[in-house]
Amino acid sequence: MSNDSMLEMYLFETTTLLDQLDSILLESEENEKLSSENINEIFRIMHTIKGSSAMMEFETISHTAHKLEDLFYFVRDNGVEDHYFDDLMDLVLKVSDFLKVEIDKIHNNETLSSENKALVEEIEDLLSILESGHQEPDEEDKKEEKVEEENIAEGNQNYFLHVHFDADSKMENVRAFMLINKLETIGKVLATVPDDPSNNKDASSYIAQNGFYLSLSSSLSKEEILDVAKGTLSVNSIGFVDKLPLEEEVEDIEETKEKEQVSDTSTANASNGRQTKQNLISVDLNKLDTLMDLVGEIVITESMVIKSPDLDGLELENFSKSARQLRKLTDELQDIVMSIRMIPISSTFQKMRRIVRDLNKKLSRNVELVLLGETTEVDKTIIDAIVDPLMHLVRNAMDHGIEAPEERLASNKDPAGQIVLSAQNAGGDIIISVSDDGRGLDPDVILEKAKSKNLLTKAEGEYSHKEILNLIMMPGFSTKETVSEYSGRGVGMDVVKKNIEKIGGTVTIESIKGEGTSIIFKIPLTLAIIPSMEIRVGKEIYCVPISNIRESFKPTAKEVFCDPDNNEMIMIRGACYPIIRLHELYKVEDACHNIEDGILMLVDTGERLACIFADELLGEHQVVVKPMPYYLSQFCLTSLGISGCTILGDGSISLILDIAGILSNY
Repeated sequence: MSNDSMLEMYLFETTTLLDQLDSILLESEENEKLSSENINEIFRIMHTIKGSSAMMEFETISHTAHKLEDLFYFVRDNGVEDHYFDDLMDLVLKVSDFLKVEIDKIHNNETLSSENKALVEEIEDLLSILESGHQEPDEEDKKEEKVEEENIAEGNQNYFLHVHFDADSKMENVRAFMLINKLETIGKVLATVPDDPSNNKDASSYIAQNGFYLSLSSSLSKEEILDVAKGTLSVNSIGFVDKLPLEEEVEDIEETKEKEQVSDTSTANASNGRQTKQNLISVDLNKLDTLMDLVGEIVITESMVIKSPDLDGLELENFSKSARQLRKLTDELQDIVMSIRMIPISSTFQKMRRIVRDLNKKLSRNVELVLLGETTEVDKTIIDAIVDPLMHLVRNAMDHGIEAPEERLASNKDPAGQIVLSAQNAGGDIIISVSDDGRGLDPDVILEKAKSKNLLTKAEGEYSHKEILNLIMMPGFSTKETVSEYSGRGVGMDVVKKNIEKIGGTVTIESIKGEGTSIIFKIPLTLAIIPSMEIRVGKEIYCVPISNIRESFKPTAKEVFCDPDNNEMIMIRGACYPIIRLHELYKVEDACHNIEDGILMLVDTGERLACIFADELLGEHQVVVKPMPYYLSQFCLTSLGISGCTILGDGSISLILDIAGILSNY
């Protein structure tokens, strides 16, 4: 494909349409009927995919979409009988899955399927069945229908529209398709210039140069038509003309019509009292990554300028004032860039509905999926990283967590199980949980299985309930004797944990035998720039994420004591916490050893609390998170409590501490 931008736009729009298709189908299944709006929308989706795929020369995709379009052309006019509803839903979802697989192949530069004979035959067979069961209306019914159509048409008015699409939109003939489909919902498109843009190979260049003309029969006003048309993707401007021109006349009248369309569009906007043009654009994620990197470099450079050693001892009032203004502007720039990357988690949650729907059918279950906090916004990079772990956990809950209906009845439970998927903001983190009301995890079974696999590192009696549950996240652990096509509770949980830890998150398991299981992710909202506290240990500077800090204080010697294992502890408001000396952990020389000369910082990971001992606090700063060099990955830095590094104002490098990693070793 010579034009990468066209391919990217095709992939984006087709993926969006397929996600929309799945949402419509699942909603229709819940309501146990296909509304006329949903039928029309499915027809339009298939029509658009057919046309754009044909233009991109993806013939198998285009042919399959065309066949499903034919099916819904019949369903749109004649409806579908109730006893064929489930068959229709299963078939359309099967088509959706096939198209998604083909789109993934395009993403991965793989060879597309040359044909899809079996699926096409299924579509044709269902269409034949529906057609054979449909009775033609008698002559009297036809007369009444014709009279009704004529009565409706009498209230219609013919409009001639001249449309321009965004200059960089590309695929102008596909834009024309989408506009025609949109306008067909409010009237009848009678003719277009150029004619039949779906099959006209010259349509794109013609529309890009001259615009797109169409005639529309509708009962709506000009302002209402403009409202609907403006809601179509990439429409830039719309004007009304006196008639459809011949193609050779277009260049002569273009200048005159441009003035008219500006006037009409301005009038329509004024009458509506609002801007009807869409203010959304699609941006390549790589460009956002680059922008975020540049903002990070600006933050670092600003810090290097303001903290320059050349300024030591100087009182520069004007410089300080300008520096504060610069800090304000860089903070605002950082907030804006980070907000651009934030998207609702709803799209990820909605994908789980399909998994639950399919497994309900295959496993003969009646499990309800409850979604909470769908509007919670998370960084796009993090959303991409949690899709697979969430799918794995939902499959686990369906296959092994929730009992069969008869087993639930025997346990005095509702035969219909429930999975709750929730997301919420908590300070600088997002908390995502997958909960089910199934059989829960059996600690005795887990401990016995871990023992048989030689995974225990201490005596069985020394494991707490939480430690036993965490054993299922060890590599190779499974409580299921046989692995099904869906997976069992515990299969691959080590991979889930690794994926979450890669993005700076933690995994917590809560379960009560016979009542259910909850698996909770605690994930940072963004990975790029974080507020942190700089601390000094000897000559080394470390950064501690603010989200992990509870408080800091100067201890006294009498407050510190040792437990029976000779570990240092401190009592704070009636609770005991271990003391972790960073200079001992990282073998730092020339560090403070006397507890009263340094400072303690109470840190929290959500699961555990402890106090870390440092020489002094240097202050709070925004730090740009940089990954550790690749060649250091062999040393398992996460297990040593190091999550990354950052560049300080003086140009030196500071390590960012992973508090969860530090506390897990104590």
